[in-house]
Amino acid sequence: MTSTLVLAVPSKGRLQENSNAFFARAGLKVAQGRGVRDYRGTLAGMPNVEIAFLSASEIVQQLANGTVHMGVTGEDLVRETLSDADERVELLTPLGFGYANVVVAVPQAWIDVRTMSDLEDVAAAFHARRNSRMRVATKYVNLTRRFFAAQGVTDYRIVESLGATEGAPGAGQAELIVDITTTGATLAANALKILDDGVMLRSEANLVASLNADWNAKTKETARAILTRIAAEENARTSREVRTLIANPKIIAAEAETLFGARAPFGVSAEGPLSLQCAPDKAAPLADWLIEKGAAHVSVASLDYLFSAHNDLYERLSKRIG
Repeated sequence: MTSTLVLAVPSKGRLQENSNAFFARAGLKVAQGRGVRDYRGTLAGMPNVEIAFLSASEIVQQLANGTVHMGVTGEDLVRETLSDADERVELLTPLGFGYANVVVAVPQAWIDVRTMSDLEDVAAAFHARRNSRMRVATKYVNLTRRFFAAQGVTDYRIVESLGATEGAPGAGQAELIVDITTTGATLAANALKILDDGVMLRSEANLVASLNADWNAKTKETARAILTRIAAEENARTSREVRTLIANPKIIAAEAETLFGARAPFGVSAEGPLSLQCAPDKAAPLADWLIEKGAAHVSVASLDYLFSAHNDLYERLSKRIG
């Protein structure tokens, strides 16, 4: 049993940069030991945390076996690598970067193939005509098998891709592909199109917790501290504070909640300013409405952190680890 919580972050590239920025926004600066070649680091203000710098795929494996407590990795890797992902890890929160869709793409020349049911018809005809199964090039073998089975497509075989998957049909190595894409531009450049119902998974980087790690009282408390800061930053980023002096503040606050989803977290005073919090896109309409109701001035402010006694992220983790 150890009191140290191990947090895994990507070891290089944009994923590492975005991960570090994510933690920094929550006031948790990642420090990388003796330099970029040091694969262990620390988290500022958290003495019981050790950072492990690993590849995104290694993070999935170590989360699964409990070597690390939490980590940043893509949902596509989690779902591909772990057939029983929901039994071994908990995806705590999406992080807003590392977007990629896992898709089924076929040649644009297949003008009559638009859906997975069309693909099943093509597969059957292909087998009957050539006495061989239609080939699907992919690095996502497990996701492909599960998705195709759910769609009733069975007459195919997988060709594992080791290079640029999108080039496989043009090179005669496969009839279609399953691959990741962000804009679809690379697929189009290779004369491929995504089936209308061919988006298998909309993936992004997630903060993931291991269900097999050593979750003792000390590591749980450290996780709670980390997740409290992350939740406070997320709550602040998705909120605006709207303040004003206005008559009948209790009535105004109740109407603002109904009309704009605003809330008064600090209560409503008959004498002091009315402080409301709402979603960013509701702030300007709420301010206009308050002026219509008699307010002379309305201030709208961004928040750095918004701490709450209830932490949804830690509650989610706590329910899974006991």
